[in-house]
Amino acid sequence: MRIGVLCSRVRAEEKLLFTELERRGLRYEKIDDREQVFDLHRREYPFDVVLERCIQHSRALYMLKILGDAGVPTVNTYHVATTCGDKFLTTQALIHAEVPTPGCLLAFTPESALAAIEQLGYPVVLKPVVGSWGRMVSKINDRDAAEAILEHRDVLGSYQHSIFYIQQYIDKPGRDIRSFVVGDACIAAIYRSSPHWITNTARGGVATNCPLTPELVELSVRAAQAVGGGVVAIDLLEDRAGRLLVNEVNYTMEFRNSIDTTGVDIPARIIDYVVAVGR
Repeated sequence: MRIGVLCSRVRAEEKLLFTELERRGLRYEKIDDREQVFDLHRREYPFDVVLERCIQHSRALYMLKILGDAGVPTVNTYHVATTCGDKFLTTQALIHAEVPTPGCLLAFTPESALAAIEQLGYPVVLKPVVGSWGRMVSKINDRDAAEAILEHRDVLGSYQHSIFYIQQYIDKPGRDIRSFVVGDACIAAIYRSSPHWITNTARGGVATNCPLTPELVELSVRAAQAVGGGVVAIDLLEDRAGRLLVNEVNYTMEFRNSIDTTGVDIPARIIDYVVAVGR
């Protein structure tokens, strides 16, 4: 089997995946997105399957589209990357699949965004539609803060910053949940705890094992299927009534802090899936 791995900077996750590929004696080629020049007229590539592990969303999208159009199976697909890489598209997919998710409004001007915020009620969470690791995510507690943040976003220049994605704030119990779905199985989950309202481990959240309850498994798999399946991480929130709500779905998931925490060999499960897709 000929396996390609799209990547740029090789992080701990990629090293773990390479180690697993080598342990199994599988041939693979690193495809460094910083070095590639693609001939758009080309129709064949020497891979049975390609695993996408890019850091930059835009590079991942273009390369997945090129490979997919040439008939190369990819993990994940262009459709999944497109949907998960845009919070609006993710939310639309979840709503269409009737997966419970926090209330959300979309607006296109600071004036309509302010009206939307006050319609939803303070506090709210304002997010960029494209972004990761909790960057440029704002909790807005009152009108003064709303006006200041909306004005700031409006002058940033990118058209994406003029799309105002406004989400209901969920008063979670000092933690959220990240579950890992590979194919049709939810294989593991962690709690991410922090005194800050943003609980990403990239922002200092502490990971502990989260038991896989039937509700968590069912909701995680439904969320993964809503965006197109594959290898994804599901971010879920618990409200004060104990309900689980799907917040986001991540298509190039980080997992280095979750292997020992959960006792699950996540790289091995990913490679199992990649091999199955390539057959």
